[in-house]
Formats: sequence, structure tokens, C-alpha cells
Amino acid sequence: MTLDEIKKGESKNIEFKVRLPDDSKKYMKSIVAFANTSGGKLVIGVDDVTKNIVGVEPSSVFQIMDKIANAVSDMCAPQIIPDITFQTIEGKCIVQVEIYPGQNRPYYIRSMGKENGTYIRVAGTSRPADVAVLKDLEYQGAGRSFDELINVDTDYDEESALQLCNDIRKYIAQSREIPVDKVREVTAVNLENWRIIRKSGESYLPTNAFILLTKNTFRFAKIQCALFKGENRAVFVDRREFDGPVYDQIEEAYQFVLKHINLGATIDGIVRKDRYELPPESIREAIINSVCHWCYLDHFCVQIAIYDNRVEITSPGMLYGGLTIEQAMAGRSKIRNVCIAEVFSRMGIIEQWGTGLQRMIQGCREYGVRELEFIDMGDAFRVNFYRSGTETGIENGKTGTENTKIGIQTKETGTEINQMRFLNTLSETEREIVEFIMEDPGITQKEIAQKMEMSKNGIRYAMDKLKDRGILEREGATKRGKWIINRLH
Repeated sequence: MTLDEIKKGESKNIEFKVRLPDDSKKYMKSIVAFANTSGGKLVIGVDDVTKNIVGVEPSSVFQIMDKIANAVSDMCAPQIIPDITFQTIEGKCIVQVEIYPGQNRPYYIRSMGKENGTYIRVAGTSRPADVAVLKDLEYQGAGRSFDELINVDTDYDEESALQLCNDIRKYIAQSREIPVDKVREVTAVNLENWRIIRKSGESYLPTNAFILLTKNTFRFAKIQCALFKGENRAVFVDRREFDGPVYDQIEEAYQFVLKHINLGATIDGIVRKDRYELPPESIREAIINSVCHWCYLDHFCVQIAIYDNRVEITSPGMLYGGLTIEQAMAGRSKIRNVCIAEVFSRMGIIEQWGTGLQRMIQGCREYGVRELEFIDMGDAFRVNFYRSGTETGIENGKTGTENTKIGIQTKETGTEINQMRFLNTLSETEREIVEFIMEDPGITQKEIAQKMEMSKNGIRYAMDKLKDRGILEREGATKRGKWIINRLH
């Protein structure tokens, strides 16, 4: 422990105590919480408010160390072996209790029982584990994953299995860029080998992975997507909820994000290349990662929120197996849903295990956008993509924000859009709105909403943005008027 680490204060992996509490239970919650998550240190002799080093009496150091060791041994189950040391900083002695991530989870305070005495670490606090987290910890301790368990409430459906086999085959062909008939047929035997189904006599039993990859009857196994006005969740503009097979959800959520972020273009010689404001492959990788590491025991959906300044992807479930963000960024991987990850790997959805976060980071760097933000929320994991906040225009060989000489239809000339260059400065939603107005200047917001399958509020918000930028204006009365596309200056 260094002075700089102390000055940073408490965190998910650090807790301070001015002195060792007489009631051992007061710090034992943190001990089991560290063992149930990514480990941590309990430091005795530091004020948690001021971060000042108070120290402990040198003559009582070994007595304190023995007391902690005995308390951990007597009060925790399964056994936790702490690494207890002392250190002198600024002439004062502190005691450190280091707890490593445990393998025999869940760890709990014996006198409180497993259901009430299991704690996890969330930010700088130790919180009781709820039913879903406790079950997840039990699976971790048993070396099993939720998706490989037989689903006793559902019968095996041969038609769904055939559809899954066909879809896997199509994905394999697509990832290898070969015709489907060049790919060997996928059968129930393959699904059994991948632990998607289990053989029982002459019949098959479905696992949770089979359910998630087919009809998906789990209530919360959905991806919720929303576009918000501003930088918080106060005002919805558009929202969708995707269910069905989780691999379909990935594609639908991915398309939702692309629809609502800006699309520009680069000009390289005479070749025009479309370019989104954020790297599509990194966004797709983040969505895939959220599905693979999703804790399906949690009664929460994966959520993708698009704000004016960022795209936020949140996956339920704490980081798996004691993994830290730093370890994950370095390429270390622990898979929560091994069967789904195995199938995704064969389908070409996952390229290589343990490289997802690294590819996302590298993709953003090569794209020239702000660094990704990873947030360990304790009971969930979040990735933030930060948007540039400017409209992407066209320049020769690079992207920019130049909007002059774009050759759009104007009320003075009524000319057609010049080679679609103007549309490339708009998001996909804005572009569709402009195209509908070009076809019918008298179209109503309600009619546009119906055509685009969006809410009227969502269309109104997008059109207000076009008005604010001087692209769109209304001429005439509400019922008999028309929309006009203006030239930008």
C-alpha cells in the first residue's frame, strides 16, 4: 500500500478502518465481499473520511493481526485464508488484510447463513447479495454456467432445433464467405456435443442455452434500446425491445444504434465511403460482449441507451469469476455463458475469446474517437462510447463538418439532391425523414411516424433538430401547409 493509493480513497477493492472494530461482523462483511468479487484490501489505521494515516499502536500490531486471522477463520464459510501484513508509512504503522478472489463461492458469514450472510462489493461498499447474485455465485463455485443447465420447464422442440441448426450453418457460411451448400450440415448431434441439448434415453432435453438460442421464453432475456433527448433519460424519443434468439437480438440492436447515430462520408479520389461517427465494429463487439456475459438470472435486460453525447451499453451481472476491468482490458477472459460463447465462436460471431475489449479499444483509437469508458457497477457492466457532438460532413479524403455547397433541394431552385451528398450529413433517421418530405412536402409527422415505425414524439424530436439546424421549416397552416428543405450556410 502506497501513500498515493491511500489518498485516492476507498474503492471496490480498498476499505479503510481507523481502528479494528470490537464487533468483528462489522468488517467481516467486507472480507466475504472481497472473496466473492475481485478481491481487495482492508486497511486498519486509516481514516476513511479524511484519508489521514492514524496508525495503530506498534505494541498491539501482532495482537490485531492474530485477532483478525482468528475471526476470519471462525466466522467465514467456506474457509478464507487472508494475507495479513503490517507496514510503516509516514512513521505510522498500518495493518493490511488482503483477500484474494475465492474459488469456492459463495462466501458468507457463518452465523448469518448463506442466504443472509453473503455479500458482494459494489463501488466502495459491501452489499448483501440478492437471490440472483447468490445463485450466480453458486454456479461459479460449482464450476458450472447457467446456460448449460437442463431446463426442466420446457420440452425439446425438434422444429426449433432444426431452425437453429440451419441458422448456425448460414452464419458459418457468411463468416467464411462461402455458399451455404459448401458448409457441412449442422445436426442435433452437433448441438449435443456443444451442450446445447442433452441426450436422455432416445430423446433430447433442452438446456437454458437452447431456450436462449431458439424461442427464448425467458422474460428478461431481451435487449432494450432507446434514443433519448439530451444527456439523461428524462425524455424518450424512440425505443425498441428485441426478443427471440439472442443472436437475432444482437443484429437488431446493432441496426438500431446505426440508425440513430450520424452517418457521413469520406471522399477518396472519386470513391465515396460511408463513415459513421462511431466505429460500427466496436459497437457490434460491445453488444456481443454484453450478451455473452449477461447474467440471465438477473431480472434485468441488456440496455442500450443513445444520448446526444454518448452510446451506453449496460449488461446485467457483476464481472465474472473475480475478473477486474484491468485484467479484461489486458485480454484475460472468464466466460459466464460457456455454451452460448461456444456456439457464437463456431458461428463466427465471436472471433477469438478474450480479445473483445481489446478490439473495441483498438477500433476506437484507429477511428480517431474518444477512448471508451468501462464502468464496473457491481451488479452490472457498462461501456460508454462518446460521440463527437458534431455533424459529419464531407471533405476530400477525410471527414469534417463543412456544410456549404451541398447541392440540396431549395425553395429557390427546387433542384434534386446532388449525388446524395447532403444526406450523408444526416443520421439515418433524419435522412429518411428528408427523403419522405422530398417525395411529399405535405406529409404529416403522424404519416412519417407510421412509415418509419417510430413514435410520433421520436419523429417530432428529429424534425425539431432539423429545424434548429436550419435544414427544415414549415410553410403555411398546420393542415394545409408543407415542409421545405433549406440550403445550409
